[in-house]
Amino acid sequence: MIEHVTEPGWVDVERYLTDVVVHPEPAHQRAVASAMEAGMPAIEVAPNAGKLLRMLVQMSGARRVLEIGTLAGFSSMWMAQGLPDDGRIVTCEYLRKHADVARANLDSAGVGHKVDIRVGAALDTLPTLAGQEAFDFVFIDADKENDANYLDWAIRLGHPGTVIVMDNVIWDGAILEPGRDETNAPGIVKALEMMGQDPRLDATAIQTVGSKGWDGFAIARVR
Repeated sequence: MIEHVTEPGWVDVERYLTDVVVHPEPAHQRAVASAMEAGMPAIEVAPNAGKLLRMLVQMSGARRVLEIGTLAGFSSMWMAQGLPDDGRIVTCEYLRKHADVARANLDSAGVGHKVDIRVGAALDTLPTLAGQEAFDFVFIDADKENDANYLDWAIRLGHPGTVIVMDNVIWDGAILEPGRDETNAPGIVKALEMMGQDPRLDATAIQTVGSKGWDGFAIARVR
C-alpha cells in the first residue's frame, strides 16, 4: 500500500484557498467530523475538490448524478447542492455503517431528498440501474482495483455528453511504478489507459497536491 505523504506548504495553501475562496458550510464540516467520530478513514475529497464537483454538476446542467463510493456523504453533499431541487443522485456504498452516517449527514444538510444510497458492492448495484434514465454526471471514488469496470459502467449508464470524474488517478506517482502498490495502482493505470484509448471517451487528467498528498483526478466526456 502507498503511504500518501504531504508537505506542510501544500496543506497551508489548501487551507488558505478553502478559507478565502471555497467557504465550506457548517454541514460540510459536520460531515468530515462525523466520519472521524465513526472511525472512517480520512479519504474524503478536500473542500476545494468538493466545490469543484458542485460547480461541474452545475456547469454541465446535470439532473441525474451517479456516485461510486459514498463514505460519509461529503462529496455527495457538494454535488447534491449543485443539482436543481428535483435532481437526483444515486450513490453506491459498500458498507451499511458508512451509508447510515452519510444518510444522517445528507438529511441534516437539507439535501437528503435528492440522494438515493444503494448499499452493497457497486458492481452488483450498477447493473440494476441499466434501462433507467441515463446519468448526466458520474463521480468515481471507490476501490481502485475496479476503476476500469466502474468507468465502463459509467459510459454504459450515461449518454453522449455525460461528464465522468475519477478521483485518485496519480496515487503518489505509483502510476509510473505500479509495483509500489500492487493492489491499487494497476487498476488506476488500466482505467487511465482506457480513458486514453476507448473511442467512447474524450479525456484528460490533472495532478494535484494538498492534504491528500500527491494525487489528481481525470475528467472525461462521453462522445
